[in-house]
Amino acid sequence: MSVRQQKFSRLIQKELSDIFQRDKRGLLGNAFITIAEVRMSPDLGVAKVFISMMLAPDKQAVLTKLNDHKGEIRKALGDKIRNQARIIPELVFIIDEVEENAMRMDALIRNLNIPPEPRE
Repeated sequence: MSVRQQKFSRLIQKELSDIFQRDKRGLLGNAFITIAEVRMSPDLGVAKVFISMMLAPDKQAVLTKLNDHKGEIRKALGDKIRNQARIIPELVFIIDEVEENAMRMDALIRNLNIPPEPRE
């Protein structure tokens, strides 16, 4: 990823986090969403937004809701970054399961029954 893509992805991540935190319209209900990562296409026209939903019981429903309101979210993003960017990227929301997988692995490791090594 180029320096330009990295800078732009950090800007998008920061501003989208702010938008979700201030969710005035109740768009996301009570789901707590964290933006884990944003990856930009080389032309900066598409932003893949990896979202983490630790406490959401139905992650797919939250993703559907995000996709249904993608236009509103993109417009709010455009209002925030209008002076820093020429184009407002198309948003692609993806569920980031890295944290959930790590927690599952931790639980598996904790529950392993490893007998002590026999002494000679």
